[in-house]
Amino acid sequence: MDVVEERFTELYRRHHDDVWRYVARRVIGSDVSDVVAEVFLVAWRRLADVPPASVLPWLYGVARLVLANEARGRQRWRELTLRVAAEPGRSVEDDHADEVISQRDVVTAFAQVSDADQEILRLVAWERLTPTEAAVVLGCTRATFAMRLMRARRRLRARLDVTADGTSQPSAETPSMTVGG
Repeated sequence: MDVVEERFTELYRRHHDDVWRYVARRVIGSDVSDVVAEVFLVAWRRLADVPPASVLPWLYGVARLVLANEARGRQRWRELTLRVAAEPGRSVEDDHADEVISQRDVVTAFAQVSDADQEILRLVAWERLTPTEAAVVLGCTRATFAMRLMRARRRLRARLDVTADGTSQPSAETPSMTVGG
């Protein structure tokens, strides 16, 4: 076991129960395990950033942020559920084939863009971050993020156009998919 693994293992051993209790006082049920796992995943990824003199407070700060993300996700789910339930004129008999096909096309096109483009699009569409907030997540300037977002959207649109019109799927060497494209 190398030094990094040893440091993380010791951090985990010493603080897992404290983090578990911290989260369990704020969350009910099986979500506790998921949140605690996410906290230690962040700790593993950012081990160099963990201040040796205040490991537990740092872990609590991470847990607080993970819990806030979870709460926002649950709130978005509730809002979506209420919006769908309140949508007038929808009945069980409606034919949803076109919607399903359209959703399938989006999923297919999304899967064909690069992981970097997917992450950029997720930050804006799923996480609902502003370009400024998303730039912080990616560690770049707002202008750089805005350019990356524009390019990611263009590449997704190109993939979606190909997917939606039923022609063959574009190859991995499509010019718009090249780095910097």
